[in-house]
Amino acid sequence: MIEPMNATGYLAAVGFEDQLRQELGDVIETHDRLMFAPGPERRVFWAQNVWRNPVRIAIPSIKGAAKILRFNQRNWAMFKFDHFSRAKLIEANLPHVSAKRQVFGDNAPTAPLGSWTLIDPDTIIAAADCSSPWKNGEIEFEEDKTTPPNRAYLKLWEAFTRLGIMPQAGDMTMDLGGSPGGWTWVLHETGASVISVDKAKLDPRIGTLPRVDFRQESAFGLEPEKIGHIDWLCSDVICYPDRLFRLVNQWMDAGMATNFICTIKMQGDTDHAAVTQFADIPGSKVVHLYNNKHELTWMKVPGITDQ
Repeated sequence: MIEPMNATGYLAAVGFEDQLRQELGDVIETHDRLMFAPGPERRVFWAQNVWRNPVRIAIPSIKGAAKILRFNQRNWAMFKFDHFSRAKLIEANLPHVSAKRQVFGDNAPTAPLGSWTLIDPDTIIAAADCSSPWKNGEIEFEEDKTTPPNRAYLKLWEAFTRLGIMPQAGDMTMDLGGSPGGWTWVLHETGASVISVDKAKLDPRIGTLPRVDFRQESAFGLEPEKIGHIDWLCSDVICYPDRLFRLVNQWMDAGMATNFICTIKMQGDTDHAAVTQFADIPGSKVVHLYNNKHELTWMKVPGITDQ
């Protein structure tokens, strides 16, 4: 009734199925944007959630399917792509999992959350151990729809929430590519001071905040030694990945920044080789945030991303 798949499941971020398929190469089974590749978990960047040690389950009935899942653990998230009515009936027989939006500043969920999907009327694929504590890796926030000047702030909220750490009052932070000010606003709201750098101006509501030092210049012309030590260097600047790679190495070589959160923006085709360069930086990791588009986020936070 329950058959190990000897594979790992990877749920692609919406719209980036091709990128994940290229990363994996030897996909042996696909269900919508859920792909399975043989062997243990691999280092991939375009997966929104990873299903570890999945099993294929022949289900005797709707209630029987729920009973099997409940026997393994309490909390399950459904990935729905087909057989919608039957899948919803199974879900209705499982313990309710809260669908509340994440409040920024609150801790990430800690309860184990498995994932399952109905691939035909009589067969489930399920994994009790998944990489994300959020349903299908989808971090939906209680948004501030009035203060930040754009929705890019959600990426930084998500990065801090995933890390479980953020700047503190008294920290010095830097926002490269700050305009119109979404990331600058987030950094300022943590209580930190912010050096915001962009050739374009900040939204006036952000630029006049008390701990914001706006510098209208290129992020690539800065000299780290002249700026001084930065506790958090954050970048959402639009540039080719190779240029960003040179910039972060300049700051690392100078020893003038402790923590990094940087968006790797794809200019045209996905540059897998450039992404690998970032991922190979010791003590760092690359992820596709739920709030990313055709971009990835590189994070280097000692004590967290080097685990």
